[in-house]
Amino acid sequence: MAEQSPAGEDLETLKARILAETARIPWRELQRFFAGGRAISVSPGLDLVEVASAMALDDGARVENWMSAGKLGQVADSRAAEWYEANVLMWAVVLKPWVLVQPIMRDAL
Repeated sequence: MAEQSPAGEDLETLKARILAETARIPWRELQRFFAGGRAISVSPGLDLVEVASAMALDDGARVENWMSAGKLGQVADSRAAEWYEANVLMWAVVLKPWVLVQPIMRDAL
């Protein structure tokens, strides 16, 4: 049986929905989520949609693996300050109650 989200979506439908809900947004516009402890940093080496899908499916093993490797976790104060100062553009997606953020690499544009 294929994996399904809590909403009953199959994996491909879930990924398509998450992809459609991603947006580019300046870090400065995400300050209220950071202040509330709800901003989750996704390493630029990871696929934002894949991470959000794993979290939506409550795939604890994959999420823990990324966290242990330092590739996923709450945004540190120092990192938030760097991003704010540099006015970094982010890929972001809401996965209630979290907002997953990933800096857009300048050479990827």
